Amino acid sequence: MESKKNTKPAKLKIRKGDLVKVIAGDSKGSQGKIVEIIIDKNRAIVEGANLVSKHTKPNAANPNGGIVKQEAAIHISNLALVEPSTGKTTRVGRKLNDAGKLVRVSKKSGEEIK
Repeated sequence: MESKKNTKPAKLKIRKGDLVKVIAGDSKGSQGKIVEIIIDKNRAIVEGANLVSKHTKPNAANPNGGIVKQEAAIHISNLALVEPSTGKTTRVGRKLNDAGKLVRVSKKSGEEIK
């Protein structure tokens, strides 16, 4: 049986800092910036979306401990990129620009995504 560890991870169409909208799951409809991407699991952590309660022991940062709300990872298939110019969700394509560099482009408007 072949292990999945040797396979190359898929090329992701979203990046850290992108504004995305959650299109499926408990946080459906919420928007936020991507804080972190976990490439090997195809997941992303989105600011203000998919909040979970985490029980913490007392430590130096939090002397009383207790329950802390924090963002959990969401699978990238449940996220859609929000186009900066229109504010609507779009799919992402890739195209060579004038300088010969491969850039991400919006499928709806055809504009380059920064």
